Amino acid sequence: MIGSPRKIALVLGFAALAIAPLQAMAQSAQPQISVTGEGTATVAPDMARISLGVVQEAENAADAMAAMSAAMEAILAQLTAAGVEPAHMQTGNLRLDQRYENFDGGPRKPAGYVATSDVQVQVYDLAKLGSILDAAVRDGANQMNGLQFDVADRAPHLMEARKAAVAEARAKAEVYTQAAGATLGDILVISEGGANMRPMPMMAEAAFDGAGRSVPIAAGELSIAATVTINWAISQ
Repeated sequence: MIGSPRKIALVLGFAALAIAPLQAMAQSAQPQISVTGEGTATVAPDMARISLGVVQEAENAADAMAAMSAAMEAILAQLTAAGVEPAHMQTGNLRLDQRYENFDGGPRKPAGYVATSDVQVQVYDLAKLGSILDAAVRDGANQMNGLQFDVADRAPHLMEARKAAVAEARAKAEVYTQAAGATLGDILVISEGGANMRPMPMMAEAAFDGAGRSVPIAAGELSIAATVTINWAISQ
C-alpha cells in the first residue's frame, strides 16, 4: 500500500537529514592539512590625515569661544589657500569647559573658561604637507592631535597581498606534505583571516621648530598585509 504524499515527503526529509551528517563525517575523516599564509605589499603613502586643534582660555565663556572661533577661521583660511579642498576638511570636537583652580587645598574656585575645537584634514599632495602644518600652527593651531599616512586606493595593494598570502600558504603546505611523505590534493576550504595596514619603522616625523621653516616630514612606507587559511585534501 502506497503511503500518503505527506508521509513520503517526511521519509525523504528524514533521509536527507541522515545523509548530511554522514557527508560531513566523511569529509572530516578525509586526511587533510590546514595552513595559514600571510602576504604583504609595501607601498609608499600618497596621502595623509592630520588632526589640528585649537585651545583658547578666557575669563568668560563668550570670549573663550570668540578667541577659539577666530583661530579656527584663520586655520581654515590657510588650509584653503594651501589648496586643501573644503570637502577634505571637517571640524569636530567642539567643547566649552569651565576651568577651576584649587589654592592651598581649599574648595575649587571658578577661574575662567576653556574653548576647544579641532579640524580633521586630508592632504593628497604630500609635498605640501610640511608647509600646510607650519602655516596652520602659525595662524592659530596650538595642538596637533595626530598624523597618519595612508594610500587613497588600497584595493590593488590588498589584492597583491592576498595573492602573496595564498602563494605562501601553498608553499608551506607542499613542504609539510612532502616531508610527511604525502601528496597535496584538492582545496577543500579557503577562508580569509583579515587584512590590515601597518606602518613601517620611522613612518612619520613632525616637529614645529618655530623658525618659520616648513615642518620636516618623513613619510616612509606602509605595509598592507592579508592572511588566508586553506585546507587541502592529502593522500598517502
